[in-house]
Amino acid sequence: MKKKLRDFIFQELVFVAEPQKFSDDGDLLEAGLDSMGIMRLIMFIENEYGVTLPDTEIEPDNVRSFNTLEQWILRHQKG
Repeated sequence: MKKKLRDFIFQELVFVAEPQKFSDDGDLLEAGLDSMGIMRLIMFIENEYGVTLPDTEIEPDNVRSFNTLEQWILRHQKG
């Protein structure tokens, strides 16, 4: 899951000089993920993983890193 997220984010949303060195806990917001990017990311996640991520949960803590994104997706896959 994280590989697909990484590929999409670093190819489509955020430029990072060395994405392979960006940790799973690295701050995506500090790296340049903005509100438009977050909306594109959510659409990608919903299409890719067949989940619905509630608008009420779109907050920095859920999109800050690859680890928090993965946890957010997993919570909704189980529900």
